[in-house]
Amino acid sequence: MPKHGKKYLEALKLVDVTRRYSPKEAVELVKKVAHADFDESIDLHIKLNIDPRHADQNVRGTVTLPHGTGRTPRVLVFAVGEAARIAEEAGADYVGSDDLIRQIEGGWLEFDAAIAMADQMGKVGPLGRILGRRGLMPNPRTGTVVRNPEDLPAVIREIKGGRVEFRNDRTGNIHLQIGRKSFTEQQLLENLYVAVDAIARARPQAVKGQFFQSMTIAPTMGPGIPLDVATTVEEARQFVT
Repeated sequence: MPKHGKKYLEALKLVDVTRRYSPKEAVELVKKVAHADFDESIDLHIKLNIDPRHADQNVRGTVTLPHGTGRTPRVLVFAVGEAARIAEEAGADYVGSDDLIRQIEGGWLEFDAAIAMADQMGKVGPLGRILGRRGLMPNPRTGTVVRNPEDLPAVIREIKGGRVEFRNDRTGNIHLQIGRKSFTEQQLLENLYVAVDAIARARPQAVKGQFFQSMTIAPTMGPGIPLDVATTVEEARQFVT
């Protein structure tokens, strides 16, 4: 068992692990248990009732958080010619093709999101073994493979403005940052609602029974706060609609 420090143990005393908290109670409490001296991220952890071994049960999508994640992501764009010029003008942090591919193959991964023009996917495809497991691989389903260069500015703006990708891991869990300790309770609550609703809408048709098994929000260094699943899903649905 890992040993926790004094601050963590003091924070843990504030959490009743036998109950499931409403979203409002949870965001109030998560700010109290975030005890680190830096602006901790607040993360949502969801256990899904899926079998990740089956492709038709995997969950993947994007969501634009109304208040962002608290940091501006570094965006890389695989593009050449006019598309590269448009990407640079739209605020992409890194733009290129063969040069970026070589850097990534060499171990460089100093970016948070990747976009590719469709005509670059033949070159980018082999990077799947590197980018795929990190959730960085451009994919048409998440809008990060672009056919028209004129669409690049909108995609870059969305990503920098708070659009994040979610996908289940090998154990059927989703982990998603919904803000930072410095966010207000209302900002965290609204980001939580939008994230939960987006994941609920991404439910595969092949999944039977209850989709969400458990939900927890937690700061980087503090204990998790268990959420009441039914209440959270219903309040998220009402908020979004």
